[in-house]
Amino acid sequence: MTEKPDRRLNAERIWTYALRLLGGRAYSTGELREKLRRRALHEADVDNAVARLKDLGYLDDRRFAESFATARLSGDKHGSTRVVQDLRRRRVAPKLAETTVRAVYDGVDESALIEDWVRRKYRTAVREGLFEEDKDMASAYRRLLHAGFRSGDIARVLKRFAKNPDLLDAWEPPEPEVE
Repeated sequence: MTEKPDRRLNAERIWTYALRLLGGRAYSTGELREKLRRRALHEADVDNAVARLKDLGYLDDRRFAESFATARLSGDKHGSTRVVQDLRRRRVAPKLAETTVRAVYDGVDESALIEDWVRRKYRTAVREGLFEEDKDMASAYRRLLHAGFRSGDIARVLKRFAKNPDLLDAWEPPEPEVE
């Protein structure tokens, strides 16, 4: 059996690889550091490349978080909770993620976002019988929860769309799935 050649990169090639990655899309510092570590010959080369990228302004977690949150709000129309979770998954510091998302979502009516989401996702359904059955309500609730909206806001909006809103008073939302 033949041995695979060592494909790890030296300092110069790590720098080139980092620039190529950043040319494709934006990365958080933690995300890029992790990608570079997998390919680096020496750990110090990664630290040097990341420091150099920060000095040159190519890597900035605050700017990354702001543009990411703005894009998620304007494009995907996700709730703030989902955006914070996604930023954390991308290795943005939790405090920075929460502060940035709070600033981006300042003045945003998440109930209106939920209404828009329901209208978009159920645009072909008959308005009167939209949430006739509990299972339909539970499905919409889970999908909205996954989209990053708070349960109280979800219940208030779903009540407006339900065929019989009084049923929602007794309705217990399903437990959220643990990730």
